[in-house]
Amino acid sequence: MTNLLQQVFNGLVAGSFYALLALGLAVIFGMLKVVNFAHGVVYMLGAFGAYLLLTQGGVPFWVALPVVPLLLWGVGMVVERLLVRRLVSLDPIYNLLLTYGLALVVQGVFRVLFGVSSQPYAAPKSLRGTLDLGLFKYPAYPVFVFGVSVLTCLVVWYLLAQTRVGVVVRAATERPELTRALGIDVARWITPVFGFGVGLAGFAGVLAAPTRSVNPVMGSTVIIIVFAAVVIGGMGSIFGSVVAAYAIGIIQQLGNVYVPLLSQALVFIVMALVLLVRPAGLFGREEAAL
Repeated sequence: MTNLLQQVFNGLVAGSFYALLALGLAVIFGMLKVVNFAHGVVYMLGAFGAYLLLTQGGVPFWVALPVVPLLLWGVGMVVERLLVRRLVSLDPIYNLLLTYGLALVVQGVFRVLFGVSSQPYAAPKSLRGTLDLGLFKYPAYPVFVFGVSVLTCLVVWYLLAQTRVGVVVRAATERPELTRALGIDVARWITPVFGFGVGLAGFAGVLAAPTRSVNPVMGSTVIIIVFAAVVIGGMGSIFGSVVAAYAIGIIQQLGNVYVPLLSQALVFIVMALVLLVRPAGLFGREEAAL
């Protein structure tokens, strides 16, 4: 029983990264109806940002953790203003191709600069020990990651559900035409919301740097799982995407331990079954919901 609980916690830790990425994807899709295929590359940029700040400038993890996501938030707003916005009125496939192309370009540049070998990034000294969780001991840094991920998801939920800004953003997401009719300028919220979603991916990347291999292709496999989480949870459903992301982390971990032959396909089997029963996803509906 203890081993099972430990494997479940392993899954929750893995799901922590998926949840932050899925949260950013859901926010962007909910507001713009844009499927951001560059999300995995932003995750990679977050990890590389922390790595470069440490190796080139001696900037520690605790400074990189807020600074890198803020910088990527700004980059996201610039990309939305200069590129994404021009294609929003067209078929969604154009922005999908745009973000996919951006991902290939950025990934290619980093492969030229750093190769495909992984770069080491140590966890901060204060989080290198182990913690006693009662039934088992666990490394401190993954526990920190899980706690920060849950806290971030709760804060974003609170901002969207309980504050005036969140009400406006949700209204602009769910009923943009009605929101405009009430005199609210929906367009002014699009750029910061897109940047915020990008910043969340960068935040996940910084958190992942001490536990994942920092290399140019680190986001390629992760983003596939994250898209599966968003589809299972329901496209545009923030709550559904986060719940599905943690669940996928658990499913993957249990699959790796108990059914290794199916571990790679298990997530997609679950996705297929969910879509057969609920084509809009577990928490999805015709219009994107919180």
